[in-house]
Amino acid sequence: MSGYLYGYARVSTHSQELNRQLDLLNEQNCNEILTEKMTGTKVNRPQLNRLKDKLRPGDTVIVESFSRLGRSTKDLIDLVNYFEEHEVKLVSLKENFDTSTPHGRLMMTVFQAFSQFERDLIVERTKEGLKSARARGRKGGRPRVNQKDIDRAVKLYESQTYSVKEITEMTNISKATLYRYLNNKKK
Repeated sequence: MSGYLYGYARVSTHSQELNRQLDLLNEQNCNEILTEKMTGTKVNRPQLNRLKDKLRPGDTVIVESFSRLGRSTKDLIDLVNYFEEHEVKLVSLKENFDTSTPHGRLMMTVFQAFSQFERDLIVERTKEGLKSARARGRKGGRPRVNQKDIDRAVKLYESQTYSVKEITEMTNISKATLYRYLNNKKK
């Protein structure tokens, strides 16, 4: 392995210990080990974000197991793809996974295929849902704003008696809609 070796260790709660993971990562002669004591379900994990900022092409990230890295299969696939795109090797000791080996690259290809398959299914389900809704007479999108409410809101605004917040509450028109109509009126 060339480049810098980073270890990443995480436990879910502050009462849990990192010792076992740290021992395994130290055996791998990591140049730096980043640790985190927080649940893997958190989207924002500061040390993982810091690790991603430090990585350069040719570096290697070593984890005790995939469960320490990703909070879900999708999250793990996204991270594996992120590492691949940035030419960073990933090694998981428990799963004996190393993206610098032919076996690891094969598994990476499988991960990416599942990720693409999942994205394609989401797109397909969305299209089917929209088609089904249209067949039942539903259009989708935002409902049209009543022109009378818009005219009333513009008049209230021009009276300079009410705040924008008060106007939006009285007419049920959003600030963005009110400003859009005011800007169109100026033009």
